Amino acid sequence: MKRILSLFVFCTMMNLTMAQTKDEKAVAAATENLRKALVDGDGATLNKLTDDKLTYGHSGGAKAETKKEFIDNIVNGNSDFVSIDLTDQTVIVEGATAVVRHRLVASTNDKGKEPGTVDLLILLVWHKTKAGDWKLLARQAVKTKH
Repeated sequence: MKRILSLFVFCTMMNLTMAQTKDEKAVAAATENLRKALVDGDGATLNKLTDDKLTYGHSGGAKAETKKEFIDNIVNGNSDFVSIDLTDQTVIVEGATAVVRHRLVASTNDKGKEPGTVDLLILLVWHKTKAGDWKLLARQAVKTKH
């Protein structure tokens, strides 16, 4: 019985994986590259992944950064992500627009502050360029109720 159940779970997971479209996979990969670049403080990758019109909203609601402000704050350590774990991610692609939602739990070590943790719900809006790349156009975070 355990073998049958294991086989069922395996087949179900394969169907879910295969059900993802090429664009959904590309957006999920871009999101993972964004996560890695945030942890690494990799300004060059952040520059490649983000649109020049980026609006990057923080969980406090009162602060939205431009692309330059966002990248500068990551690179100079004002916003320093030591680790980031993403869970409960969904990706919806409609034409050249994609919406990603996930939960972000991170350890931080922002310049001038004590090390801390954040637990956020994130909304990302990506758009596909004429070259076929996905660029982050908008990001908004809200604090979880925990």
